[in-house]
Amino acid sequence: MAEINQFLDSLTLWHWIGVAVVLLTFEVVIGTFDLLWISIGAFCTAAFAALAPEAWAGGQGQLAFFALMAIVFVVLGRTVFSGIRRPATSHPNLNNRLSSMVGKQARAVVRFQGGRGRVSVGDTMWLAEAEEGANIDEGADVMIVGGDGTMLRVRPG
Repeated sequence: MAEINQFLDSLTLWHWIGVAVVLLTFEVVIGTFDLLWISIGAFCTAAFAALAPEAWAGGQGQLAFFALMAIVFVVLGRTVFSGIRRPATSHPNLNNRLSSMVGKQARAVVRFQGGRGRVSVGDTMWLAEAEEGANIDEGADVMIVGGDGTMLRVRPG
């Protein structure tokens, strides 16, 4: 036990900076964002070790401060800063072709039977399913109201 207390009492701000850099390195490799917050806690502990009076900045005080900061920053990272993990995009439908087609007009290529058929959107033909199983005549205009996989959902009109 004396060895542990001796080790804790020998901790300096450089030890905490080293811990923070190692944690940041692992964060870059793993990419979880959790190690980022813990490394920020280690940087704060380094500042605490440099600025706090010796009575508070002993090894046990530094370890307690680090544990507190790590918990606080991880909780903040998972709640307040959770949007960092999922950055907003300026083009939400970029790789979702079906959602970008909702509201567009299409033309039935064949007569729908059993509520299913094919429609032409621009120069592309798609499988389509009519809402409520309606049978749509060939050449009729339809409105795209949704999609599922590679099948468009359409309604007459």
